[in-house]
Amino acid sequence: MNSGCRIGLVMVTCTTLGALGSEALHGEARPPAYLIGQIDVTDPDGYAREYLPKAREIIKAHGGKLVAAAGAAATGSQVVAVDGNPPRRVVIYVYPNMEALRAWRNDPAYVQVRAVGEKYATYHTFAVEGSTAN
Repeated sequence: MNSGCRIGLVMVTCTTLGALGSEALHGEARPPAYLIGQIDVTDPDGYAREYLPKAREIIKAHGGKLVAAAGAAATGSQVVAVDGNPPRRVVIYVYPNMEALRAWRNDPAYVQVRAVGEKYATYHTFAVEGSTAN
């Protein structure tokens, strides 16, 4: 094999290894983030009318998807106590990752809508990262 072929082979090998390494680096999935909210809704009608439609639109724009909702101002299921007293309303949203969740929470449009929601409810929310393992 002449030196030109060796150089070409080395270049192809390096390019292939670089592409594989880049794919592995970028292929590592960031874990999803879950927002869990315990909400004490004091005015379900105002909450449903003035807060929910706008909040849901902004949540969706940031990749948030409703996983579960129960209790006051929710349709259908109720919150079931396993240990202790249940909150009046519980919501769980999943976001693509923690960065997306933070972007939603810090979005000026959501901050404004949240102020409206606080007229009708008291919030206790927290976020956890999900598992990337299957």
